[in-house]
Amino acid sequence: MQALHPRLADLSNDEVKRYSRHVIMPEVGMEGQRRLKASSVLLIGTGGLGSPLALYLAAAGIGRIGLVDYDVVDFTNLQRQVIHGVSTVGLSKLDSAAARMLDLNPDIQVVRYNEPLTSENALRIFSEDWDVVIDGTDNFPTRYLVNDACVKLGLPNVYGSIFRFEGQLSVFFAEQGPCYRCMFPEPPPPGLVPSCAEGGVLGILPGTIGTMQATEAIKLLLGIGEPMIGRMMLYDALEMSFHTIKIRKAPDCPVCSIDQSDVVLLDYEQFCGMPAHDHSEFSSVGDADELSLQSVTVHDVKSALENGADVLVIDVRDPHEWDISAIDGTLRIPKPDIQLAKNGIQAGRKLWEETVLQDIPKDKTLYVHCRSGVRSADSIAYLSEIGYDLDKMYNVEGGILAWADEIDPKMPKY
Repeated sequence: MQALHPRLADLSNDEVKRYSRHVIMPEVGMEGQRRLKASSVLLIGTGGLGSPLALYLAAAGIGRIGLVDYDVVDFTNLQRQVIHGVSTVGLSKLDSAAARMLDLNPDIQVVRYNEPLTSENALRIFSEDWDVVIDGTDNFPTRYLVNDACVKLGLPNVYGSIFRFEGQLSVFFAEQGPCYRCMFPEPPPPGLVPSCAEGGVLGILPGTIGTMQATEAIKLLLGIGEPMIGRMMLYDALEMSFHTIKIRKAPDCPVCSIDQSDVVLLDYEQFCGMPAHDHSEFSSVGDADELSLQSVTVHDVKSALENGADVLVIDVRDPHEWDISAIDGTLRIPKPDIQLAKNGIQAGRKLWEETVLQDIPKDKTLYVHCRSGVRSADSIAYLSEIGYDLDKMYNVEGGILAWADEIDPKMPKY
């Protein structure tokens, strides 16, 4: 494979010394390192995947690195987002990442885009002379947006995704192979695939996949090796296994089978049925969005529990979350069980589903809560579809996080 561009940049004596372990390799050499210095990479996201990506791209001497993010560093990020630290909690992720990158390598240029990536600004940002785009995001709307913008502009898209103990890696480059839409022409149904915030992620996993993404980017820039174009690597950390599958270019792909000028960027949140730019950690599956849900505060919940009101408080988080923190006196049924019960009843199956729901009476007022208030809204939507009175169900605003903030400050938050 040939390098993506012919540009070369001069290296100072200090830079030759810094990159000495590169330049003594014949596959890189002085010319390759000069090429890396002349290269530009756009990184979408400075979180779990973006952290190792940004660090290793900076250390490798990529001359110009763009960062797209608009979030701030949260204490819960530090388990996996290793570019940030305790000293930068509450600060812009862009500023935190850029400071660490420039401390690691002051010879690079860091371009910051402190804005959410949208259909309105993607082409403007992607058109600013980038050689490679790397997707370090964690949601479907942005993945489809990154893919379609790259196809339209003829840019390679280095893709990675992580969940719990598993990761995926590929390079989608419509100029030479398939794009993301060739493999995934449509997003999964809303709610089918949980987010990392809902399902968790091994903190080391984004380091593994992000480092591999950085490797693929450097291979593309240098024109060496066999990039993952037309292939996807599947990684299982528990088994420590790597499997590679082939991806074929789809002749009827809705994006890369048409002329680049005809590619239109969509409303990807509507296309995927979920939000892309929401600072809350959980995304609604969409069913609740169509309903006008009633809500109560955690103070209302506290009052109901203390006064013996004729109210049932239901916790729809997952069992391992109950081990972290829980409100005494609540009925605990995970949202996935409610969803499965709803699906089974609608399909005419009742035995197991009735067992799951037997403790939720239809004539009682229900206060439903989760971690932050989104999964509980979805659970109310599910229950309303199988005969529960929407007027008797209330979503607890802020979920157990609000309870910890406003009722029980000693309760651990996660």
